[in-house]
Amino acid sequence: MSAFDRIWRARTDRRAFLLGGLALVGAGAFTRVQARPRWNASSPFSLGVASGDPMHDGVVLWTRLAPDPLNGGGMPPEPVEVRWEVADDEKMRQIVKRGRVTATAAWAHAVHVEVDGLKADRPYWYRFHAGEATSPIGRTRTLPKPGDEADRLRFAFASCQHYETGVFTAYRHLAAEDLDVVFHLGDYIYEGPGRDGQVRKHQGLEIMTLPDYRTRYAQYKLDPDLQQAHAAFPWIVTPDDHEVENNYAGDVSEQDDPREAFLARRAAAYQAYYEHMPLRRRSVPMGPAIQLYRRFTYGKLASFFVLDTRQFRSNQPCGDGLKAPCPGVSDPQATMLGAAQERWLFESLAKSKGQWNVLPQQVMVAKVDRGTGADERYSMDQWSGYDAGRTRLLEFFAARKPSNPVVLTGDIHSNWVNDLKVDFRSANAPAVATEFVGTSITSGGDGLDQAATMKDVLAENPFVKFQNSQRGYVSCTVTPKAWQADYQVVDYVTRPDAPKKTRASFRLTDGRPGAERL
Repeated sequence: MSAFDRIWRARTDRRAFLLGGLALVGAGAFTRVQARPRWNASSPFSLGVASGDPMHDGVVLWTRLAPDPLNGGGMPPEPVEVRWEVADDEKMRQIVKRGRVTATAAWAHAVHVEVDGLKADRPYWYRFHAGEATSPIGRTRTLPKPGDEADRLRFAFASCQHYETGVFTAYRHLAAEDLDVVFHLGDYIYEGPGRDGQVRKHQGLEIMTLPDYRTRYAQYKLDPDLQQAHAAFPWIVTPDDHEVENNYAGDVSEQDDPREAFLARRAAAYQAYYEHMPLRRRSVPMGPAIQLYRRFTYGKLASFFVLDTRQFRSNQPCGDGLKAPCPGVSDPQATMLGAAQERWLFESLAKSKGQWNVLPQQVMVAKVDRGTGADERYSMDQWSGYDAGRTRLLEFFAARKPSNPVVLTGDIHSNWVNDLKVDFRSANAPAVATEFVGTSITSGGDGLDQAATMKDVLAENPFVKFQNSQRGYVSCTVTPKAWQADYQVVDYVTRPDAPKKTRASFRLTDGRPGAERL
């Protein structure tokens, strides 16, 4: 067992102890917790509020005290008391839960409140207080109880929000929808240095340290459209590569940095990610390790298995980039998920009672050939670089037949609908699942309705039902009998206020793999 594996295994036993001691560690160096801090003109709630990881009886509430968010947060080193409230109504008149929590400098004065004892399948409203300051009001929602009938689920998924290449108008449209939950599939921030001539500019150089990552998250979270979307619905999040470094694989840096140096960077990145996301204490990072794969159950209607395709993957067997497959693609030891996560996924799917079994994850599963004719070209950073692992997943779908498997994917900055097959080379091979791939919120700048080069891609890959390169997100309506995916797009992101339109809609029918265009 490697040293990293030992850290990972030990983390589960130590997590409760660690989190329980956070406030004590933060407070132990000082004589008292500030119960009534005073603020100047700036609000400590500049980064807004959020909720996430909903259950049938509770949810995580998040905020971070940061009156000067782009200059280290602007907080004193002392721990600060934060009061929180949950109400039945949007005016916060009927308070049903309240409490106090200590925000410490060790964790950027971020707050994660795990509220329990709530009623299932209903909305709640929440807010925070610190001294005389009061946060904006957020809205959240609990899930139906496991085993309960649920006749409809509405959710959206999004990814890839490069701050420099566009404005987040798509999130304003998302916030206006009638949703139960939002899934974010990665690339919440980008790690690169500030560049001139962009729509907006990152502060600072390429981020490497914990203060760097904290400032970058703060810059993104200052965006009002992103704040609005967080305050409207609970989010379930999982990172991809840019939360640490582009196309990293496990403990291997894209730039082949020394392993120890890269793991130190990864530890900083994971801590900042936890600090700024509405995650439960089970996800408190331990150095370069963080628990991110997890399950959510929406009554009998749907089971969601959120995956982590970065932390445990082996290095790209054929190297990075778009290239012809090498023998390493078929190496059974090359892994996207790691042995423990893959085993958890298969065991969980085998036991699932959900009518729909959904895998929110990061990179394309379908074996999309970007070459022409005999000249095959595949993305080595996607599942195509780990063909043995993909085959195990698709053969599991074919043999064990979990009810209605659906994969949700981000990363690629374009929209796709793919039939997933054990044998992608056979036009007659049956579909065993469907993959919905969502485009970016802004990454890549203004997109195209249909790039001319995609015609060849579609001809080479008959299992691809749709491709589009505009910006936006995907909203889904799920019932026991059918699933509808609506591809919501905006024509431009390099200037604000782009209108939203539904570019395409696809339907899945219960018991019938494969998507049908509406």
